Amino acid sequence: MSRDDRLRLAWLGLHPDRMAALSQQGGATHAMRAIERHRVRVSDPVRERIVTASEARRYLDRLGLRPVFADDAEYPADLAALPGSPDLLFVSGRLPDIAGVAIVGTRRCTSYGRGVAREMGKAVAAAGWPVVSGLARGVDGAAHEGTVSAGGIGVAVLGCGGDIVYPPEHRPLRDSLLASGGAVVSEYPPGTPPEGWRFPPRNRIISGMSRAVVIVEAPAGGGAQVTASAALDQGRHVLAVPGDIDRETSVGCNMLIRDGAVPVLGPDDLIEALTILLNQAPPAEAVKQGS
Repeated sequence: MSRDDRLRLAWLGLHPDRMAALSQQGGATHAMRAIERHRVRVSDPVRERIVTASEARRYLDRLGLRPVFADDAEYPADLAALPGSPDLLFVSGRLPDIAGVAIVGTRRCTSYGRGVAREMGKAVAAAGWPVVSGLARGVDGAAHEGTVSAGGIGVAVLGCGGDIVYPPEHRPLRDSLLASGGAVVSEYPPGTPPEGWRFPPRNRIISGMSRAVVIVEAPAGGGAQVTASAALDQGRHVLAVPGDIDRETSVGCNMLIRDGAVPVLGPDDLIEALTILLNQAPPAEAVKQGS
């Protein structure tokens, strides 16, 4: 498929399922030709996003973003191996060379959950694994804060365009992740607003870039459970922090543990569990042994 047309198709910001369906019907070039000739119906706002590849690349350059295609060496190998992975990621910063550990949870976390997420982000980052999360309020943001405080590598996967910071108050956190050698990633083109329907699909990227997913706090049926479900479908390990049985933000975690998720009781326990589950010493130890 033409890279130019793959970029142009991604630029439309369609739902990932529709993107995949159009690509499978004949590739990006065929899809773009059908859209331009009105043989495929798209909304007026989507049609207004039709640009040339040169226009898209110039705009990305101005924003400090770049397209990373699924067949590029830079594209995360663990994500590329999965069915339904994005054909293209819009990236700021540097994608890690190794798979990470996702730490996610509810936006409406307790102060206890926020503290646990921060300490676990710090521990995983200090151990040398990249920390992958969603830059959202609550658990995600706290995990990123812990990553930055440990001087580790973090990846924020967005449910909006890479030029948009959501929530806005996390701009300093986003900048700190990039300054620390991490990355900000989205399958959606610049200017894409943080619409609610865009967040569930992005969770497959969070888990897809990770070998294990840690759920800190989650109500029943929340976004963190969507990530856990994606992780299980992808063959990833799922770990969860247990909580009070009558606390709403612990119901999802407790249900995951009941159904087979590995319970983790603190940062040290998490690192020990990851070492066993991933069958490898923390990357930081391997670096020390090799120096």
